[in-house]
Amino acid sequence: MPPREDSNTMYHSLPEAQWRGLIRQLRERTSLWRTELLLGLVIVALAATVLHVVTKVPATVFGTSLFVYLLIVFTVLYHAPSFPGQSGPGPANRVTFLRAALIVPVAALILHPAHLDADTTYWLLALATLALLLDGVDGAVARRTGSITRFGARFDMELDALLIMALAILVWQTGQAGIWVLLIGLMRYLFVAAGWRWQWLENDLPPSRRRQTICVVQSVALLVALVPLVPSGFAGAIALGALLVLTYSFIVDIRWLYLAHHRYARDSR
Repeated sequence: MPPREDSNTMYHSLPEAQWRGLIRQLRERTSLWRTELLLGLVIVALAATVLHVVTKVPATVFGTSLFVYLLIVFTVLYHAPSFPGQSGPGPANRVTFLRAALIVPVAALILHPAHLDADTTYWLLALATLALLLDGVDGAVARRTGSITRFGARFDMELDALLIMALAILVWQTGQAGIWVLLIGLMRYLFVAAGWRWQWLENDLPPSRRRQTICVVQSVALLVALVPLVPSGFAGAIALGALLVLTYSFIVDIRWLYLAHHRYARDSR
């Protein structure tokens, strides 16, 4: 009779099995995303090189950029589907990943606030503007190729949130607006955190042109506020207007989710 595994043995072996499964999953998805991963790494390295050589940002920007890039890579590989029957993640997700690589050095610069002079700011504005322009490309590619997926939409949304958060921090660090400007970047994450307490906030929202437009407005407003030639008073006014519009949009969505939740609860009685 084979030896019986007690509960302690099974308890200790389960995490190891889960860990092996995670490693196997990441390897499989790394193979699917290998072209995007390598291209993204090249873009991040080139952007960090420009920042270091042209704007005199210290060489630590390479390590910072690589750290941010690896965080995005791990998140993508962990959450991405396997794309069965395909040789890769598809054209729309490739564009989105290219946008992620452009956002990385922008996000990395928040860890180098002492070097945010005019030259550095103009370079990060160029990178952020290009990333913002690509924001409309990946959606158009997904619609044209019939490759709209839940993962692709979430990937795009989280990158928008990351870019807005990074820009809000940079606007504050450059002195163009007070610390309150961080609310523009934090509001999305506060909404997600609130969903842990009130689960009805995690329900799906209907597609909204208003929501998409206001997301673009936030990015554009923060980019304008970052321009060194823009007076801090005007930059603050622009950022405040963006915050008020964003607050209105979240109120509308929260109200919709609240009413939908109570309708469902009433109808299910």
